[in-house]
Amino acid sequence: MIRSLAAAALAFAFVPLATHAADADEKKVREAIQSLVPGASIDSIAKAPVPGLYEVVLSGQVVYVSGDGRFLLQGSLYDIAGRTDLTERTRARLRRAGLEEAGPDRRIVFAPEHPRYRVTVFTDIDCGYCRRLHQQIDEYNRLGIAIEYLFFPRSGPGSESWDKAVSVWCSDDRRKALTEAKAGVLLDKKECSNPVQADWELGNRIGVNGTPAVFSASGAQLGGYVPPEQMLQRLEQLEGEGG
Repeated sequence: MIRSLAAAALAFAFVPLATHAADADEKKVREAIQSLVPGASIDSIAKAPVPGLYEVVLSGQVVYVSGDGRFLLQGSLYDIAGRTDLTERTRARLRRAGLEEAGPDRRIVFAPEHPRYRVTVFTDIDCGYCRRLHQQIDEYNRLGIAIEYLFFPRSGPGSESWDKAVSVWCSDDRRKALTEAKAGVLLDKKECSNPVQADWELGNRIGVNGTPAVFSASGAQLGGYVPPEQMLQRLEQLEGEGG
């Protein structure tokens, strides 16, 4: 009895020490980031799968910092045995959380009656490949893929593309207006309360740097323009992988 009590007390004594060490490392990691980027917005710090490294989410971007705060790695951490891109898995989780903020009331949706898959597409009305994707909207739908648009005018606020996005959103029939705008029809300029700014900020936060940018419901990036059959194959592959 005395021996087991002593063992329990000894085990308990080590817990605060381990916690203290982890806290000390996290503090060093935080200080290292702040020294590189003063005022940086650190979303989270967690132990990485590699001993001695911490995974840091910094303004939506994933980096790795050594526990002593001396080294920073930027790039993908790949699990060779598991054949898994661990960094992309984290990015997908972050994207999914961000995309969930953009509910149905912020999207322009083209969907079959019973969609098998739903993808989010950040689009720019004046983008050539965005227009090409939209020209095939019936084929995506035929394959069971719902296309849900968010706006990402690449030229930013105040641009012509931005104004076109607002005019589409403020139209009485958004689907018809979007189709016409992507076909080159000049719409009447309209203004109203709209989600274009929120969509653009979300896109920047989750790493959209071109259009179209296509994401699965799980947050996986499918690419830019992806032809219908290839998109279906990629979605089926993700489904088989549990993503």
